[in-house]
Amino acid sequence: MNLQFKFLLLLAVSVVLSSLQLFAQDMDKLYQNLPFEMPFVERPFIPSRSIELTDFGGVGDGITLNTEAFEQAISHLSNLGGGKLIVPQGVWHTGPIELDNNIELHISENAIIVFSQEKSLYPIVHTLFEGSETYRCQPQLLAVGKSNIAVTGKGIIDGSGDVWRLGRKSEMPPMVWEDCLKRGGILSEDGELWYPTESYYRGAKDAIQNRVPWAKTMEDFESVRDFLRPVMVNFRSCDGVLLEGVTFQNSPCWNVHLSLCSHVIVNDIAVRCPWYAKNGDGIDIESCTNVILTNSWFDVGDDAICIKSGKDEEGRKRGIPASNIIVDNCICYHGHGGFVVGSEMSGGAINIAVSNCRFSGTDVGLRFKSKRGRGGVVKNIFIRDIMMNDIATEAVLFDLFYQNASLEEMYERGKENDIADMLRLPVDDGTPQFRDIYISRITCHRANRAMYFNGLPEMNIENVRIEDSAIYAERGIEINEATDIRLHNVLIAPQKGPALLLNNVKELRAKNLICPDGEDEMLKVTGTRSKNNVITHSNITPSRVTVSENASRSVVIE
Repeated sequence: MNLQFKFLLLLAVSVVLSSLQLFAQDMDKLYQNLPFEMPFVERPFIPSRSIELTDFGGVGDGITLNTEAFEQAISHLSNLGGGKLIVPQGVWHTGPIELDNNIELHISENAIIVFSQEKSLYPIVHTLFEGSETYRCQPQLLAVGKSNIAVTGKGIIDGSGDVWRLGRKSEMPPMVWEDCLKRGGILSEDGELWYPTESYYRGAKDAIQNRVPWAKTMEDFESVRDFLRPVMVNFRSCDGVLLEGVTFQNSPCWNVHLSLCSHVIVNDIAVRCPWYAKNGDGIDIESCTNVILTNSWFDVGDDAICIKSGKDEEGRKRGIPASNIIVDNCICYHGHGGFVVGSEMSGGAINIAVSNCRFSGTDVGLRFKSKRGRGGVVKNIFIRDIMMNDIATEAVLFDLFYQNASLEEMYERGKENDIADMLRLPVDDGTPQFRDIYISRITCHRANRAMYFNGLPEMNIENVRIEDSAIYAERGIEINEATDIRLHNVLIAPQKGPALLLNNVKELRAKNLICPDGEDEMLKVTGTRSKNNVITHSNITPSRVTVSENASRSVVIE
């Protein structure tokens, strides 16, 4: 070994150790003043040995199918006890890849893994999707029940999702829509929907929330294979997971799905797919514990960063909440929501801290969603320092009547300010609860509505604190069926309508709530269950307050 090589080797080791030290320092900062106890999450241990995909016949020409090369390389490392599989420069065409214990898949800076468009390469397997056990095509990058696994590097993983996904004319650019039509497929009678294949159409026409109710046998599932689109990355029941540096893009369905995992670090990744990509979630963290997501950005077709924990009775029976999660310094562009909890949250969500994030152009900023029948408890959520711009609907949304509404339907739903008293239903295991949520220092420039709380009459949204925030929006804050809401040092600047609309709200306390001066009403109160609401040190004057007869004496202005 000559001196020059030794120097370069020492320099490379020094750079790696330095970057790890900086990451450790950043990790330490995340734990400072954390409002709940959480164990320190260590990076997974990967043995120091490494091999290259080309050692096992891999060819990065963008044409050769490398499925067997990946399988042989991972098997070889596994037999040795683990190590790093390096994917060098090139375009690596492949079928599904399955990781094993103590394996790091390292995608070099000038490397792209492209998953094959040949759908027969992805067998129908038992899996977990949208909070329920079901059968779908095998995920493209999979690990189940493994320990110490990692996907690292500066390369790209591409899911070739455009050949799998449904097209909707009203949601797609004209050039993309025309390209879909040129590829054949099936067009709906009204000309609005494009189905890529007969198999997809067969599954979609009877589907209920991405499930085919009549599919019972493997033969049934095979007949609708194309509808059962694979998730690109699915790590399930794994302990010790690292995703770092990689760009994940263009998945057939969800991009990254982590379920029932523990001790997870996701750092410095990019997740992207077309904004019109159906079910194009960025990252779904389902029933995972001890998770850190940092320094990453998302530009996707559905929810960007989403917390889940199972669906309905199945999720409640599993009973594993999403817990001990830190999200910091992330950016979200397109997406149905920037940071999202639900709607599959039947196992609950607890102890989550979100900080220092930017949302620009998402449909919703902070989005909490569920509905009757889900059950589950969402609590101890701490959110601070969120900057938003050009939010299509609400900057902050709590919707306990979520019905998979489109953006247009959400907009239409919010046009009417007067909401009648809703019938209370008995509280049971399927009644979701959202409470003990603390939000501070959020700033939003342009939203359709500043905030919308839509709770259940039998189980109000309860104990939500919003402090030191400012939102400029077309409309103000609307709160329905909520108890013990605190607004402290909040500036709301709607272009029209009341700054604050309360319907069946109890025990609200607003201090230093500032609204723009003008001739319109600032506060409107409705609902027979509205009571004991107090607003102090505000520029809201009694002359600009409207209280309906059925809500008389429900608010005090001091």
